[in-house]
Amino acid sequence: MPLIKVQTSVPAPEQIQIGDLLRSLSASLTKHLSKPESYVMTVFEPDTAMTFAGSFEPSCYVEVKSVGNMTAAQTSSMSQDFCQQIEQALEVPKNRIYIEFTNARGELWGWNGFTFG
Repeated sequence: MPLIKVQTSVPAPEQIQIGDLLRSLSASLTKHLSKPESYVMTVFEPDTAMTFAGSFEPSCYVEVKSVGNMTAAQTSSMSQDFCQQIEQALEVPKNRIYIEFTNARGELWGWNGFTFG
C-alpha cells in the first residue's frame, strides 16, 4: 500500500544504481511508516521532461502515497531522508526536488482483487 515514485529529468543511471536506490527507498519508507515492506512499491522514471524554476537543470518530482494518515513529523522526516538519498544517488540538488505526500483512503486503494477499505 505505500508507494514511492521518483520522476526525474536525469538520464537513467546504471541498472544496479537504480536497483540500489529503489531498495533503499523501499526500506526507508517501511521504517518511516512502520508498514511491512511486502506491501511497498517503488517506481523510477528517468529522462522525464521537466522544468523547475524555469530551468532544465536536473530536478525530481517524488510521490509518496499510503493508506492511513501520515503525520507532519513523518512527512518532515521522510522529506529529509528521501531528498538526501536522491541527491546522493542522482546528483539532483535537494532544492530541486519536490515531494508530494498523499494519504489514501483504504477503499480507494486496490490490491490482489480487493481494497484495503
